[in-house]
Parts: sequence; structure tokens; C-alpha cells
Amino acid sequence: MSGAEAGLLSGLFFAGYMVAVPVLTSLTDRVDARHIYLASSIVAGASSAGFGLLAQGPASGALFQLLVGAGVAGTYMPGLRALTDNTEGVAQGRAISFYTAIFGVGMAGSVFLAGSVAEAAGWRAAFLVAAIGPPIAGAMVFAGLPPRTPHSAAKRHRLLDFRPVLRQRVAMAFILGYAVHCWELFGTRSWMVAFLARAQGEQGEAWPLGPIAIAAIANMFAPLASIFGNEMAMRSGRARVIRVCMIASGVISCAFGFLIGAPWYVLLAIAILHMALVMSDSSTLTAGLVQVADPAAKGSALALHSTLGFGAGFVAPLVFGVALDAAGTGGPAIAWGAAYATLGILAVLVPLVLRWGPRR
Repeated sequence: MSGAEAGLLSGLFFAGYMVAVPVLTSLTDRVDARHIYLASSIVAGASSAGFGLLAQGPASGALFQLLVGAGVAGTYMPGLRALTDNTEGVAQGRAISFYTAIFGVGMAGSVFLAGSVAEAAGWRAAFLVAAIGPPIAGAMVFAGLPPRTPHSAAKRHRLLDFRPVLRQRVAMAFILGYAVHCWELFGTRSWMVAFLARAQGEQGEAWPLGPIAIAAIANMFAPLASIFGNEMAMRSGRARVIRVCMIASGVISCAFGFLIGAPWYVLLAIAILHMALVMSDSSTLTAGLVQVADPAAKGSALALHSTLGFGAGFVAPLVFGVALDAAGTGGPAIAWGAAYATLGILAVLVPLVLRWGPRR
């Protein structure tokens, strides 16, 4: 496949997520989030198994990617809603940071596990192994959390009516900031292994750590960064932490691709630093939205939050792939540098415009 085709196939996961998440997360204002989580977990597991058993090319792969994305759409934000319904105050902010951090642990473990299984038994086996997790998660959440009655005022809001959320200026700042965060995060995660593999190929030598191992290690630092970022935000202010971390990660994104010829240990160190900075504002943005959103429309706020965020996650890998193809004649450094710059430029510019609450 071309870079654009590969980016599109990767991004279709986020397209499925983006289509399903407004409905499934908004429904948590009316239905116990545990039921949505359980049903969606089953869909995600079955779709991953379907990819492993039945995918034969880009078209069939695209179908299963869409379905996996739709399944995850009914777990991540509805799961967060179920969590926040059972917490409040400082404990709620910390719970959100741990929730997003553990998502990063699962992501890093998935990269490592998928690579190991694929090398040993082929890529189809990797998708089949991945299919085991979601049903287990659904059973854990359904059995482990108490039933919740929807907010009494939720029925005043129409399903998929986001106008009450759009009128909340501070809430929208958190939502748009999260979209920029996801643009950079998921674009980086989608292409990191491919970039490192190309760098190793350009250097023509074996690395002590391969591309998959480096990507997994870098992702393992994300959970600690998410927790640390939220703790810093509670002490120094959310706006300051978001602004500093987002601009710093954007600068690294803009430079990373041009370093394709750097030694493996330099790439490892930069990948770790970059992933830590990208993830340091993840839980801060989400916790900020939960705290300022109208309780009767919290599901709608989280739905818009996730729709724009994972919508950006769908577009970013595709734009990256198009830039990679377009700049390919300039050599690897120019091509990958231009592609990575598409991920970082928004992270540098947007924090200069948005305001996450008062400036004090």
C-alpha cells in the first residue's frame, strides 16, 4: 500500500469511533453506562477476531477497523462516565488521570504483544489475541460498578443536541484542546513504528532495540506522564500545564522526522520525551471538561469531546501519509520531517489562542 492507503486504513479505526461515540456517549445521560460498556466490549472483541480471521485486503480490513472503532467508542468515554458518576472532587480528578494513564498502559502493552505474537505466529494471530481483552473488560466493569440512575434533568436535552455544550466557552476550550492533543498523539502512535523501521533501514545496521520495542518503551512512559501532568495541574493551574506541555510536544513533533539519521538511542530518548509531553495534558484536559460540564449534559459534553478528539485521530494519520508521499522526492529526512510537522504545528499554535479558564 502507499503511505496514504496505510494511513487511511489505520485512521478508519478512528472513523468508526467518531461515528459511534456521539450516540453511545450521549446515551449515558439516559442509560446506565455499564450496559453500553458491556455491549460495546463484545462488539470490539468480535470485530478484532473478524479482522484476524476474515480480512483479505484494504476493503475488508477497513470494515473491521470501522467496527473495532465503534466498539471502543462504547467503552472509553462511557467507561469514563461510569467512573466519574462514582467519584467527586479531588478524588475524581485523580481517578480520571489514572483512567487515562491505564489506557496508555494498555496501548503500550498492545504494541508489544501484537509485535511479539505477529513475529511468532503471524499478524492474524495478533488480532485474535487482541480480541480476548474487550469481553473481559466488559464483564469487569458490569460486575464491578454499582448501577446508576440517569440524571433527572437529562431528558430535557435532546439526544445529539450539542448546543448547550457549544455555549459553554470554557468547556469548548477543553474540547478543542483535546482535539489537538489527539491529532498529535494518534498521528504519532500510528506512524512511530514505521518511522523507526525506516530509520533503521536507512542506517543499515541492527539496533539493540528494534522499532517495535522502542515504540512500546516510549508508550510505557505515557501513563506516568498523564498522572504527573494532572498532579501538576492541580498545583500550578490547568491552563499553564496544558499550554507549556502542548507547545513543547509540538516543537518536538516538528523536529522529530528530520532526525531520521540519528542513532537509535537518541531516537529512543526523544520518543520517550515526546510521548511523555504529549500525554502530560491528556487527563488534565479531560478532567477539566468533567469539572466544568453541566451535570445534566455531561454525556453530551464527553461525546463531543471524544468525537472531535478521535475525529482528529482519524484525519491525522491520513494527512501524515499524504505529506510523506508528497515530500518523498526530497529524501527521507525531508519526507518524514514534513510528515511529522503536520502533527506538531497545531500543538504549537492552538495553545496561543485558546483559554482554559481565567488567566490567574
